This record gives sequence, structure tokens and C-alpha cells, in this order.
Amino acid sequence: MRGTLAELEAVMTVAAHGGFRAAARELGISASALSQQIGALEARIGVRLFNRTTRSVALSSAGEQFVAEITPALAAIRNALDLADEHRAEPTGILRINTSLGAARMVLSQLVLEYLRRHPKMSLEIVTEGALVDINARGFDAGIRILEAVPPDMIVVPISRFVRPAIVASPEYFAAHGQPRVPADLQNHECIRGRMASGEIYHWEFERRGETFTMNVPGRLVLDESDIMLQATRAGAGIAYLNEWQVGEDLASGRLVRILSDWTSPYPGLCLYYPGRRHIPAKLRAFVDLIKEIRWD
Repeated sequence: MRGTLAELEAVMTVAAHGGFRAAARELGISASALSQQIGALEARIGVRLFNRTTRSVALSSAGEQFVAEITPALAAIRNALDLADEHRAEPTGILRINTSLGAARMVLSQLVLEYLRRHPKMSLEIVTEGALVDINARGFDAGIRILEAVPPDMIVVPISRFVRPAIVASPEYFAAHGQPRVPADLQNHECIRGRMASGEIYHWEFERRGETFTMNVPGRLVLDESDIMLQATRAGAGIAYLNEWQVGEDLASGRLVRILSDWTSPYPGLCLYYPGRRHIPAKLRAFVDLIKEIRWD
């Protein structure tokens, strides 16, 4: 009748993802092996925990009750393991972090690779997603996002003080179409528009002398990834609204030209965040210590 800890974690992960394929990727096993693991537990306890169809997997009413009961127990077990982990002389194990693709690029060399260099017994898994996820339910140790996107009731560790937008285009584009002098001039230009994870088109943000507004700029090209936007901008496809750190080398080399810089103000930068808890695992504490050591700005 008893379920192993691995089986209980498997049930929680499938419930969080609503399917076996994504849950299997997170657990590092095949979807068929995970399905068999869940099936074996269901057969042993004589209760169906999930209702399965060819298109979906959802908790049964018994499964919902089961998950509600085991959630606090598993949290207590994880906390006990974290406490034991604090006595290690050196962090070991896997640190899982959820973030956006752009944020991952920002911290890769200074933070991620340096962490692995300093802690050879650690593995680090970075999962990038456009949409914000519940890091606790998805089994992540922490997340990295801009401050305004961090959910409430999280412990926050600042990484960079601010991020500043940069509106840019190629010299060839400006030579052919002229340079906008004020944001309203953008209405007569080809802009490279961005689609957010929510599906909405991003409205460019402007601020000057206390005046703040957004603009749904015109443009025939809509992209959902900043690196592709940068490539299109370099190729002369139009004007793009990107981050300063992303275009620094292009501006220095003259490959891109920046405009309307006095209309773009910095906003709060990246931070690491994780659920509030009394004890921080050694692997996460080492990551936090490295963030505090690095000078980002």
C-alpha cells in the first residue's frame, strides 16, 4: 500500500504539468516509464489518481484529495533534506532555475558559468520560458526575472540595479528613411514589433520630464524573440525596441544607431527570487553569495 518518495514526487510533478511528457522531462525519465510508475502506484493502492484521455491528463477527485494531503508532507521532507544539506562542506546536487531567455543570456557568463567553475560537484539546470510560472509547483529552486515580474511573497536578491531600453536601427535604414526626432515620428516608420508570452503585442514605453506613455508602433514584422529581432534590425528591416546590454557592441561598432535615448528611462533590473523559507539549501545559498559578490552595473 505504501508509495515511495519517488512515486509521490512523480504524482506531484504530473499534476503540476497536467501531462506525462513535460513532467518526464523535468524528472529526467521517459514518459512511458513515468506512466508505468504512476500506474503501479495506482494499482497498489487501488485508486485511480489521474483521468487519462488521448489528449489530456487530469487529477481525479481522489487524486485531488491525495495531492492535497501529500503536499505538506513532501514539503516537510524537502525541508528536512535542506537542513541536512546545510552541513555539507561543499554544495552538491542539482540547482534548477526558471527564467526568461533574455535574462539567461545576461547572466550566463558572469553567474552561471562561474558558479559551475567554483562548485564542481554541482549541476545547474536553466529552463527558459516567456511566461511566468509557479516555481514552487514546478520544482524549481529559484527564478530570475525583472523585479516587476516577481510574484509577491518571494525572497528577492537583486542582480542588476536597472535595465535600460534602447531604440535602434541600422545606419542603412536611417539613411533611406531618416531618423525619428520624437516618438510620434515612429508612426511614419517600419518598426519591428514584439509579441509577448501572453500573446499581446508589446507597446513601446516612453518617459520624459515626468511624461509617461506607451505607443503601439506600426510595423509589418512581428517577432517573439529578442535575438531574432536584433538580427532583423542589423539587416535593416526596421527600428527595434531592445535592451541596452543586448546592443552595446553593435552601438560601439557603428553597426546600429540609437535614437530617442532621452525618451527611454531605466526600469528595475533582474533579480533572483525564491519562496520564503527558514532554511536555504547550501546549493542555493552559494548561488546567492555569488550574486552578491559580482559587480553588475
